[in-house]
Amino acid sequence: MFTAAMPFRRTNGLSGLGVGEHSKNTYMELQRKKVYRYVIFKIDEKKREILVEKTGGPAESYDDFTASLPENDCRYAVFDFDFVTLENCQKSKIFFIAWSPSGSRIRSKMLYATSKGRFRQELEGIHYEIQATDPTEMDLDVLRERAR
Repeated sequence: MFTAAMPFRRTNGLSGLGVGEHSKNTYMELQRKKVYRYVIFKIDEKKREILVEKTGGPAESYDDFTASLPENDCRYAVFDFDFVTLENCQKSKIFFIAWSPSGSRIRSKMLYATSKGRFRQELEGIHYEIQATDPTEMDLDVLRERAR
């Protein structure tokens, strides 16, 4: 039962947020068709759903991606990281990033933290996950190191 005193509760005990088909389809386009370099997701509290906030085309850089994240609010994001191995092979790994900057509201941090597990399960094919509260925790060097 949903009441104003207990937002986002369902009988399953999770946050109760839905994941829209558009969000799933956008992720699949990044994963399978390489239509996007990154996708940023936002929780819409009124709709009680995780929605696509922004996408970045295949030519966009990691700097474009990080500049798209809000400075003082939480987001989920996926980034398709291309790199060359020591054996000179072109590879691609998908990173799930839970962005929760220290300047975010406590309510926002809690909502994103409690919804992360269920949302992450909806996105099959994620290779690595990063929890970042500061840009240095998800620096490009961090991705390179994890992808090796």
